[in-house]
Amino acid sequence: MTGTAGGATRETTGATLAGAVVVFAAANVLNNRVARRLAPLTSAVATGTLVAMARRSGLSWSDMGFRDGARGARIGGALAAVVAGAYTVGITIPATRRFFRDERALSLSRAQVLEQILLQVPVGTVLLEEVGFRGVLHGLLARSYGTPAATAVSSALFGLWHVLPAIDMAAANPALGALAAEADPVKPREPREPREAVPADPVTPADSPELMASAGASGANVVRVVAGSVISTGLAGVLFSELNRRGGLAAPAILHTATNSLGYVFARLAGRGGEPGGDVSPDRAP
Repeated sequence: MTGTAGGATRETTGATLAGAVVVFAAANVLNNRVARRLAPLTSAVATGTLVAMARRSGLSWSDMGFRDGARGARIGGALAAVVAGAYTVGITIPATRRFFRDERALSLSRAQVLEQILLQVPVGTVLLEEVGFRGVLHGLLARSYGTPAATAVSSALFGLWHVLPAIDMAAANPALGALAAEADPVKPREPREPREAVPADPVTPADSPELMASAGASGANVVRVVAGSVISTGLAGVLFSELNRRGGLAAPAILHTATNSLGYVFARLAGRGGEPGGDVSPDRAP
């Protein structure tokens, strides 16, 4: 009897997981290629769909991380303060300031930056990623395969989820591509003429040929940046999963929001300071 019930549970979980992957894939393409500005709407619909699927499969609210709100808020708030401190140190040091420059952030108006910080990041990004990966996906996998397997698989998928955003990031931040090229132990470093970064057109996709060329993002460098992003976000997924285990979804959601939203703020601060060692550009719009 137990074996039959267990088999039925795994069969139900498998079907729900397959449906969840389809929802994730559709949302990823819509948010990163088709309708970027509508990401909050797309993510809200996708999140609601995933939660409904999980509840129908038998997951409880607690299984999905909707618990320990006060404890999670304390943990997330403390870690958000650490992120703010690390970012402050990062833009203060000339050697690391260049890695905060992001032409996507520098090309935005103040109103657009506020939209990113208050709407696009928390609703368009964090809501779906935390409820989807740490809540629904992790909960489904943990029920049938255990917590370690759930953390490993959901974190790996979370890393792969960032392939498209990483392509955009490689185009918008040439310093990352240059760092990836310098770290290649096989390819000899070639001298390059300094190039002036070209602000991204908010309407033009960040992976367009024009922007890729203007940013100096070669195909090889893009591959390196994407690989690094997949690995780093996969590891971040492990951290977020552990935070969810200790403090529910509130903990990773607050840290995740702080990491991304403060990223826009510090990217603009780094841009206003010019290139490392350079002067503040007087014609750079704040």
